[in-house]
Amino acid sequence: MNLGWIPEFPWSWTLLAGEWLVRLSMLVYIPQRRPAAAARTWLLLIFLFPWGGLVIYLIVGRIQIPKRRRTLLEKLSRTIRDAASGLPPEVRTPVDQLPEAVANAARLAERLTAFPMLSGNTVELLPEYAASLDRLATDIQNAQNRVHLLYYIYGDDDVADRVTIALEQAARRGVQCRLLLDGIGSKQALKTVAPRLRAVGVEVIEVLPVRFLRPRGTRVDIRNHRKVAVIDGRIGYVGSQNVVAPSFVPGFPNEELVARVTGPIVAELEAVFWVDLLQEQEPAVDSSPSWGPIARTGEVFAQLIPSAPSYRQQTFAMLLVSLIHQSRRNVTITTPYFVPDEPFLAALRTAIERGVQVRLIVPLHSNRRLTVLAQSSHYEELLEAGVEIHQYRTHFLHAKSLVIDDDLLIIGSSNMDIRSFAINAEVNLLIHDADVARQVRDLNQRHLDQSDRLTLESWQRRSLAARVAQNTARLADSLL
Repeated sequence: MNLGWIPEFPWSWTLLAGEWLVRLSMLVYIPQRRPAAAARTWLLLIFLFPWGGLVIYLIVGRIQIPKRRRTLLEKLSRTIRDAASGLPPEVRTPVDQLPEAVANAARLAERLTAFPMLSGNTVELLPEYAASLDRLATDIQNAQNRVHLLYYIYGDDDVADRVTIALEQAARRGVQCRLLLDGIGSKQALKTVAPRLRAVGVEVIEVLPVRFLRPRGTRVDIRNHRKVAVIDGRIGYVGSQNVVAPSFVPGFPNEELVARVTGPIVAELEAVFWVDLLQEQEPAVDSSPSWGPIARTGEVFAQLIPSAPSYRQQTFAMLLVSLIHQSRRNVTITTPYFVPDEPFLAALRTAIERGVQVRLIVPLHSNRRLTVLAQSSHYEELLEAGVEIHQYRTHFLHAKSLVIDDDLLIIGSSNMDIRSFAINAEVNLLIHDADVARQVRDLNQRHLDQSDRLTLESWQRRSLAARVAQNTARLADSLL
């Protein structure tokens, strides 16, 4: 049959019009309530590859948190504020009695997260990988009442098995054991270890489970990156270490930093655990958060800084910038990944202009090639500004810490990158104590002794191919 009388449909023009419709629509939509750098990254991708960029954006581009989670977090934050307001003065020292920089940081952190600065704590640093997990397993074995664990990665290996066996033994003794595991970071353990633990009575809960067709679900790459342990409400662990073998980078095992804490600060750690538990199970949980016990065990001031997309502000990023602006003598940053946003970079440059020594310690070897490329794209401007960059060569340095001047520091789970600032759920500990700060400075010095200092002259001699790869990766810094 001759259909020559039917005009040819202008598919090419329709496709072109569709591409421009995508571009112009996203030009209006994407910049709404989004940092300028992230908006530029997404718009560049969509303008170059409209349809592919649109698909990627729909999957991982929107920081979409179900309204139920935001509402519950706000409700729990009010509960935390009310509980904190009733704490005795020997635990909650008025911040105006603290040094100005500490007081300013404490006020900002409490305003952002509801958690106050608490006195009367003891902080023990655990930088040795095996010893840290052995100490955790021993504390679980000695538990009398409850064990609450929250981890991004929990392994099915001989190293993690020490903790798994301790949980099994505690559960058989009648200790209430709960284990929260991230749905992607602990995917394997949820399949293999979780049934084993549930069989003896351990309650294992998947956090942020991946459900592609789940209504009101979150982005696939929004993860709970926290590492928290609380035993009997008396002992807490917080830091960078997961419960897994330290072999992420072949030949260069992980090196971590964990703080084992006792005192009132443990109540804040347990409150963070409960917030995450209730967001997954509410209202099925038959208990509620508790602030007890609050007995003093030492003299350290400490304050918990949780951060997550559910908060209305980027709490950790804002605190970092504020602390760096208040620094007077030195700032030392230790992190496996350093992909800063512009306010963070500006704070570092301003600190150097005030005469502050700024040092950055990063691992020479890493497991995330694209992130390292984006990170390296900042090195030249950092070196030109006067930042000292030291590359630790003996291990994969996965520890995260920030030391300001003589007595203020942060230890926790957050990397110094945009993903940790805006996308992941993290938890960090702000500490005011000269002795703990000295211990971290000593640890930093050990890292510096085993590092290669990068110079501007040597860095500028890198190849053109390296420059192109680094600058291209930097275009995706908001996506890493």
